[in-house]
Amino acid sequence: MSASTRDLTSIFTRNEIRDTYRVSFLANSLIVPVYDTIKRDEGLNRGEYLLLFCLAHFPKLTAQDVANMTGRPRNSISRGVHRMLDKGFIQRSPDAEDGRQAWLRITPAGRALHKRLVKRFQAREDELLSALTDQERRHLDELLQKLVLQASLRD
Repeated sequence: MSASTRDLTSIFTRNEIRDTYRVSFLANSLIVPVYDTIKRDEGLNRGEYLLLFCLAHFPKLTAQDVANMTGRPRNSISRGVHRMLDKGFIQRSPDAEDGRQAWLRITPAGRALHKRLVKRFQAREDELLSALTDQERRHLDELLQKLVLQASLRD
C-alpha cells in the first residue's frame, strides 16, 4: 500500500509534539502554496513579500524591524531590501538620528503589488478556515493573538 492511499492523518494526534506539529502543518498549508505562486508569477521570495507586507502596514520601518516582526533572519530581509529597491517597490532614506539605520517605505508600485498579492493569502485563509463557524473563528483569533504575543517575548 502506497503512502498516497493510506490515511496518514494519525500523525496529527500520534506524536510527541502534537501542537507544534499541527501549527507547523497548518502554517505550511496556508502559506507555501501562495508563496509558490508569488515566486512563479512575480519572482518574489518569501522575505521580499514579507518586507512589502510589513511596510504596507507601517509608514516606515528598518530592516531590523521587519526581521523582528516576521521572525525571518536579518540577512534574508537585507537581501530582500536590495532587490525590492532595485524593482522600485520600496525606497530607503537615512535615519537623521542614527546614521547606522535606514528607514524603509513602500512605494505606490509596492503598495499596488501588495494589494494584489494579499488577496491570494486571503483566499487561501478563507478556504482553509471555512471549516470553522464564525464563533470558532473568533475563538481561534483570540487564541492565536495570545500565542503570538507570547512568542514575541522571545529573546
